[in-house]
Amino acid sequence: MFSIEKIKEALEIVITQFPLALWETIYVTLIATLFATIIGLPLGVLLVIGKKDGIKPLPSWLNRFLDLFINVLRSIPFLIVMILVFPLTRLIVKTTVGTTASIVPLVIASFPFIARLVESSLKEVDPNIIEMAQSIGATPLQIVTKVMLPEAFPSLLQNLTIATTTILGYSAMSGIIGGGGLGKIAINYGYYRYKYLIMLFAVIVLVLLVQIFQSVGSFVATKSDKRLK
Repeated sequence: MFSIEKIKEALEIVITQFPLALWETIYVTLIATLFATIIGLPLGVLLVIGKKDGIKPLPSWLNRFLDLFINVLRSIPFLIVMILVFPLTRLIVKTTVGTTASIVPLVIASFPFIARLVESSLKEVDPNIIEMAQSIGATPLQIVTKVMLPEAFPSLLQNLTIATTTILGYSAMSGIIGGGGLGKIAINYGYYRYKYLIMLFAVIVLVLLVQIFQSVGSFVATKSDKRLK
């Protein structure tokens, strides 16, 4: 595995193929996180404000349906999600193979997770602040946009960082069904061709990406936390 020939071969592949694979991984992760947040954020808000004691209670059957819907999606393993959403992926991007095609199952698998993280962050907001906003006549929309989300912003950033690193891990798994990025290289060379040194390089790069995302997210969240100023 660590012979001179193997190391030279691995370095050549790293130099020629890793830059594009790294870009594909970052592209897929960030785009999937963006769309999953667009869906998951309002859903998480709805889970909090729509409860029986929330600021805008929803019918009990609707609350139970949303809760069950999110739990069901979260319980399905990502590899199965990728296969189940093949028809939807083909409908949206006209193919089920490739870097862009992997974004669809990533979003489907991630937005319920983000919704739960948003729900958790909003539940940390001091109820007294919400009651004070209600007492001065603020509407539910104003309470959400001007009180709950700003107050929970540092926690939301921390949780969004967790979601991003989770999606990064999912993106590596998408290489099994033809998705691009570092996962594809790790599977094609490490699994199919038994070139474990190349797979090791891919794993190291993925670990470094997770550390970068986590460090940046934690830094921004800390800087935005007014309680630490």
